[in-house]
Amino acid sequence: MVCGHLNLLERDYFGLTFQDTDNTKNWLDPSKEIKKQIRVGPWNFGFAVKFYPPDPSVLIEDITRYYLCLQLRDDILSGRLPCSFVTHALLGSYTVQAELGDYEPEEHGPDYVSDFHFAPNQTRELEERVMELHRNYRGMSPAEAEMNFLENAKKLSMYGVDLHHAKDSEGIDIMLGVSANGLLIYRDRLRINRFAWPKILKISYKRSNFYIKIRPGEYEQFESTIGFKLPNHRASKRLWKVCIEHHTFFRLVSPEPPPKGFLVIGSKFRYSGRTQAQTRQASALIDRPAPQFDRSVSKRYLLPRSIDGASALGDSMDQLSQRSSSERTQFMSREDLDQEGSLDLDHDHYHYQDQDQDQYTDQEDDQKPTLGANISPPTRTLELKVPDERTDLKCTEIRLHSCSDFHSSKLYEQITSTTDQSAVQMKSTHLLNRML
Repeated sequence: MVCGHLNLLERDYFGLTFQDTDNTKNWLDPSKEIKKQIRVGPWNFGFAVKFYPPDPSVLIEDITRYYLCLQLRDDILSGRLPCSFVTHALLGSYTVQAELGDYEPEEHGPDYVSDFHFAPNQTRELEERVMELHRNYRGMSPAEAEMNFLENAKKLSMYGVDLHHAKDSEGIDIMLGVSANGLLIYRDRLRINRFAWPKILKISYKRSNFYIKIRPGEYEQFESTIGFKLPNHRASKRLWKVCIEHHTFFRLVSPEPPPKGFLVIGSKFRYSGRTQAQTRQASALIDRPAPQFDRSVSKRYLLPRSIDGASALGDSMDQLSQRSSSERTQFMSREDLDQEGSLDLDHDHYHYQDQDQDQYTDQEDDQKPTLGANISPPTRTLELKVPDERTDLKCTEIRLHSCSDFHSSKLYEQITSTTDQSAVQMKSTHLLNRML
């Protein structure tokens, strides 16, 4: 309904948000009644981008790219998308070109960009640099300016990253970020590790613990299981659901239907919308004149943050909820009380997108923001190695196992070198005991 009001046809990238009892952002599930998702308080919703396209050029219509630009401008102003001074100036100049058009000395005075807010605590120096760049864009259309804005914004290291508070195995505060490419780990505002979706075999949660199981490396025989502690079980499940949604939307051709039957333990949540592959197919069939719309004037509020946005991660680390679990329980639905669940994403049963997906797997390492700032490379790997056959988490899990990779592993080759079933079992047990 909201997208229809805004005349948006490429609507699968967007969603509605609401705040729960501990002031945490949640995404409204369109397949469920609102009253079952918001148990208390007023129904206040925000329209926002849910899935940030790794390549905004795949968007067909200008109006879709325009709303993506509005979201990114808000991300920059709020500090969620940190930028350097140079990148702030570059993106700001494209914003001015999109809204004001070509620079005209007779029409624009010496302070014609003062009404625009490009960055937290922006300075006069930044405004002068924006005006200097804007004067060089004569002849650039608003749609071209917005495309240039998106082409530079997508290269920022925090583009499209959904952050969640957590602690590592040593009790150190970290942030877990979910993106189109996989799971990111931040500590002290620096990215210390990254796990692309193809490297993740399982994603699981049990109570307030969140686990990921990593595919063995080239010189490893067994998978690595990494655990994180979240503030409470609702935060753990929220992160698990966001991972499911991002993996399904960006990696699969079609979503999996929810499980049926009484024997299913734990959460039955599944992503119910269209995937990126499906929405791109639908977008290719759009046959209408380009919709006409007015670009709003960027008179936005200023937030008290540094101009480079570097404090975004640090500030958010100090905002963990202090509400007791008993206070929250009275507002929980039956699904909220689920402490665990199960989800299989075996590669045998799924068809992954071939078009344009694999090239994004390592895009963050290959592409750097034009004139922008970069998060430092990984400096530490948080790994807890646990033999898969001895691991019994009994919790919600996403299986991202690739049979082709498993059959090529050394362990499989050693076990399957014999044809006798009992010998296989004995050899398997021997290998595990030797490893332990």
